[in-house]
Amino acid sequence: MELNSMASFTRDFHHPYEPYAIQQELMTAVYDCIAEGKVGIFESPTGTGKSLSLICSTLTWLREEQERAADPAVDLDGDDGEPTWLGEQTRRQRTEKLVQHRLDLESRLDKIRDKEARQKRMYEGSEPAAKRAKGSLDSRHMEVEDERQFLLDDYESDSEARESASANETPGAFSAATLHLMQKLGGPSTLATPNTDIELTDDLKVFFCSRTHSQLTQFISELRRVQLPPARWADRERGSSFRGVQQRNVLKHLPLGSRKNLCINPKVLNAGNAVAINERCLDLQQPSTPQDRKCTFLPNKDNEVLVNDFRDHTLAKIRDIEDLGILGKHLRICPYYSARATIKPSEVFPQKSWAGMDNFLTEVQIVTLPYQLLLMKSAREALGISLKDHVVVIDEAHNLMDAISNMYSIAVTQSQLHRSQAQLRAYLQKFRKRLQGKNRVYVIQTVRLIDSISECLEKTMSATRNNEIQVSISDLMGGKGVDQINLYKLVRYLGQSKLARKVDSYIDFALQKGANGSDSHGGTTPALTHVQGFLQSLMNPAAEGRFFAERDESNAVTLKYMLLDPTFHFKEVVDDARAVVLAGGTMSPIEDYARHLFSYVPPERLKTWSCGHIIPKDNLFVRCIGQSSDGMELDFSFAKRESMPMIDALGNCLLHMAATIPDGLVVFFPSYAYLTYVLTQWQTLTSNSISTRTRLETLKPIFQESKVASNVEDVLQQYSKAIDDGRGGILLSVVGGKLSEGINFSDKLGRGVAVVGLPFPNIHSAQWKAKLEYIERSIVDRGGSSLEGKAAGREFYENVCMRAVNQSIGRAIRHQKDFASILLLDRRYSTPRIGDKLPGWIKQALPLANTAPEFSETVRGLHNFFQAKP
Repeated sequence: MELNSMASFTRDFHHPYEPYAIQQELMTAVYDCIAEGKVGIFESPTGTGKSLSLICSTLTWLREEQERAADPAVDLDGDDGEPTWLGEQTRRQRTEKLVQHRLDLESRLDKIRDKEARQKRMYEGSEPAAKRAKGSLDSRHMEVEDERQFLLDDYESDSEARESASANETPGAFSAATLHLMQKLGGPSTLATPNTDIELTDDLKVFFCSRTHSQLTQFISELRRVQLPPARWADRERGSSFRGVQQRNVLKHLPLGSRKNLCINPKVLNAGNAVAINERCLDLQQPSTPQDRKCTFLPNKDNEVLVNDFRDHTLAKIRDIEDLGILGKHLRICPYYSARATIKPSEVFPQKSWAGMDNFLTEVQIVTLPYQLLLMKSAREALGISLKDHVVVIDEAHNLMDAISNMYSIAVTQSQLHRSQAQLRAYLQKFRKRLQGKNRVYVIQTVRLIDSISECLEKTMSATRNNEIQVSISDLMGGKGVDQINLYKLVRYLGQSKLARKVDSYIDFALQKGANGSDSHGGTTPALTHVQGFLQSLMNPAAEGRFFAERDESNAVTLKYMLLDPTFHFKEVVDDARAVVLAGGTMSPIEDYARHLFSYVPPERLKTWSCGHIIPKDNLFVRCIGQSSDGMELDFSFAKRESMPMIDALGNCLLHMAATIPDGLVVFFPSYAYLTYVLTQWQTLTSNSISTRTRLETLKPIFQESKVASNVEDVLQQYSKAIDDGRGGILLSVVGGKLSEGINFSDKLGRGVAVVGLPFPNIHSAQWKAKLEYIERSIVDRGGSSLEGKAAGREFYENVCMRAVNQSIGRAIRHQKDFASILLLDRRYSTPRIGDKLPGWIKQALPLANTAPEFSETVRGLHNFFQAKP
């Protein structure tokens, strides 16, 4: 692992506080990574000020790079035959032009800032009643008057003019192999990018990405703390033309979100989930939609002034995604589409050309957006985002590979297939005589393909007792007449014809009129729309993913497509961006990223960095516990963990811990099923007629994480209240659950964090077998041996487990004065193969050689550790 040393001089990163040494090192390392155009993997434990360090380092580099661009190199030696004075005059004219544009921009934004300061959040007040009526914020469902709107437009499959017409096509989801396959099937090898009129120029930006909007909101609050000084080039050029520009530079920031986050039209929001909202929004923009039913908030030529107003207000101060929604409501303009327009003309510091300087300059410097909008090419294209030569920073990147795989994986239930079949047949029965030419052919082909998939799913699961089995694409497409279908043309047709939208709208219309039809989808994703998304996965080459049939506890059957390799889908980001920074509190084991996400990146372009924690060493107590209080070896492997002696030993260990550790004790189990099983057994295991659970509750009240996400917040509040009341608490959680991600167990909430066993995935599942086989084959394809392939698969399997463990135990320490104990209950933590995968700051707190001490010795150490604390 590469650890950056401090630079020969201390660069001023404009940190709002006096940075710790490791913060200065992190900022220097990130700055160097960007300056050198590298791909960096950075691990800085939670609570070390990672986000603020990322902001300060990236913005400092951006400022210096912009200053360099503002003073373009001119051949002052006259090598091109130009006299020196002419080169100096050219430079002067260019800089003065830039200064004037800065003046115009800051002048407009200053007026907005002053207005907002006077009126104190002017946009949070209520609107005049007249405006509300005029804007028609009526949430009633749009009534349908004529069945003709459900008819499909005439379609010619070979028309080249239609190939890029669909907003639903997602070419960004196709790999190079898929595009090559499309070409063979009669499709284009490249697909046109939608919204080509919204194309970014080469101005420098930092795209900052995190998992959720709540994490981005926290990041934006840190962003507001940073104050950059005026640009040095401005000081050099200060003169009459520059008077009036603020001494303080106001950062230009733009938050981006999906329609679900930014839509202000109740007619659209009432659709429910993200897919349905997207469909409803696009419906209201169709040419066939009557003018009085179109979205009144959509930007157009008539309300262009409102879009400009939105742009100016957005950039006047640092706002989060909720602020944009409030702003859009008050200006009565769509925030989703107006944000796209805001990012479009950013030409303040072009890298390649100074042409276009007469356009309005927004100077967006940093863009924040959630994972999905950055990682999916179709989402980037929909928002008009280009990453070419920009900087990409991904925070909370510990689960990046899983996130990419999940985004490009999809599942469809048997009930959704049945429902799609019924809806299509109802539609065909109604409109068969009015469907012309290719429309009738493709609708019938769609029915046949869905029938084939549904029949295959039923036959496969009825022929096996297994609850999970791999399915081949040849079996899925083995139905009658399916071999005659050109899959590429059919998928293209579904996108361009809007068949799913037409069918779903008709079914809703028929239900409202009392006609026969299936049940309304009631705010869920329309079945045929979801099935259409699944059909696109049939286009993926076999090497990229696998299909699996599953049966759950209720006997419901699901067909899943699982992406095996996220490499391709992130490669375009890496290839386009000037530099890519992955950062997280628990990135260990870091080697996985180099092997399985950046295998194509030359070693000299890959940079890794890790640091310790900011807390004193005596503020952390870490032990691997391999024996219980009665000397029983603790081994929570799948074969042994359900034995009664093992569960009894676990209860006795926790009894000693709860008696020794003050305030809050958080215990992570490997799964919800095992947690439930242990609690059930603790009710029956007794000592002197008192159950293990009752004995634990005598020491501290027990709280259990719910598998239902909506209940997690209530459990956490109850746990916090018990600790505030002085009763303490034991919070039983699950590795990989809601409480292991993004929850701060600081101070009294987490004086002790224990992990029971190792949360290995089920290696015998069809999906994990396919994943490990893929890794093994990839190693062999690169010239490695079969043994090396198996070793790589085992390493990956163990790393997935340990990354989840590291994420859970990383919740304990949240700031410099915090202190906590971390207890790893399983003999395997003491083995080098597992122990070496712990983060560096955890390993530093372990005893030498990481041997598991006697349990009584661990309890004495715990007692002494907390006795020494205030």
